[in-house]
Amino acid sequence: MPGNPEPSPTYKRAILKLSGEALRGKDSRDNISPEIVDRIAREIREAVDAGLQLGVVVGGGNFWRGASASARGMDRPTADYVGMLATVMNSLALEGALSVHGVPCVVQSAIEMKNVAEPFIRRRAQHQLESGKVVIFAAGTGNPFFSTDTTAALRANEMRADIILKATQVDGVYNDDPRKNPDAVRYQTVTFHECLSRRLSVMDSTAFGLCMDNRIPIMVFDLAPAGNLARALRGERIGTLVHGE
Repeated sequence: MPGNPEPSPTYKRAILKLSGEALRGKDSRDNISPEIVDRIAREIREAVDAGLQLGVVVGGGNFWRGASASARGMDRPTADYVGMLATVMNSLALEGALSVHGVPCVVQSAIEMKNVAEPFIRRRAQHQLESGKVVIFAAGTGNPFFSTDTTAALRANEMRADIILKATQVDGVYNDDPRKNPDAVRYQTVTFHECLSRRLSVMDSTAFGLCMDNRIPIMVFDLAPAGNLARALRGERIGTLVHGE
């Protein structure tokens, strides 16, 4: 007797934002942990099998931070381009893990590097999402001075995504830094305007503004617990949902 079908996600298309540090893990000495990347790929497969169209943006902080290098004297555009290349390495690692699990996927890079990735072309990416492929958006926006949070917000708007799923190392948005204040309170839901008035940190101002202006909700959740990513991709309410009025 066949098993029960996988529940369908509550939204059709999403952009998953992964930090580079999430691929390394808290206790790993490797820049990229194969075990963590494999777990992410398995949980993505569950959602894709259920019908979710998924784009992914990966940061590069496990290898490089352009703003930090700039603060130590490096030319800022150069530092940011190095960071973009770090995101390509992470994107290729995720693509490899997804392929092992039989998930059709492609890396599109904002900086042309034809031997390892396709160039980013908006309509092509939309078609690939519609055909069931996971599209991994690498190399940020292709321009210095923009974060991968901004890349996620930009691609979410271009792909007409229903939501941005921001996987972090904290379990949501708090009224204070929970690492410094044990009495900090986590919000289950919060509006964009409340985030502004309460000065809550969700994304950088450029990314946040893009989401607020175009009413794209953001779910902030902790990637570390096993199964959390699958739950978020299924549309379960975990972490904090940032939304319009």
